[in-house]
Amino acid sequence: MTDRELVNRVLNDRHQQSFAEIVSRYSGMVFSKALSVVHREELAKEVAQQTFIRAYERLAYWRKDSLGPWLAAIAMHLALNELERERRHAQPVPATDDYDPDREALLQRMEQAIGQLPEQDQTIIRLHYYEQQKTDEIAQQTGLSQSNVLVRLHRIRDRLRRSLGAE
Repeated sequence: MTDRELVNRVLNDRHQQSFAEIVSRYSGMVFSKALSVVHREELAKEVAQQTFIRAYERLAYWRKDSLGPWLAAIAMHLALNELERERRHAQPVPATDDYDPDREALLQRMEQAIGQLPEQDQTIIRLHYYEQQKTDEIAQQTGLSQSNVLVRLHRIRDRLRRSLGAE
């Protein structure tokens, strides 16, 4: 049975055996892709599992002939997100007892600049930086696409950089 036939059975008939066949066909490839990024077997297993959950949730959006490249892209994205999450948690927290008036002034200017952004841009910034949400989570909350969130984050950062640089 082709990938397209399996996907149609899952979508139209909610045929769980068809999705189990998809998992069986691609689990090795997905695990290998995840392992090549995270370099740890347990984390790669977790990423592979999340890949198939994400794929199941978004199966209706798949439009190609072969599931392999699509699943590999999902696995790569999730693996990179895991590495980013670990990197964020591994960064040392600066000492809070060292008061730096220049840093304080910069933070105040940054808050003012954020406050002047349109409401949706403020929401995106706060979710991403203050609540450390991933772009797919922000997309779900704001109703934007994930790629739109990424583009907007880039543009917002540029706008803030220019705004702070002009002062």
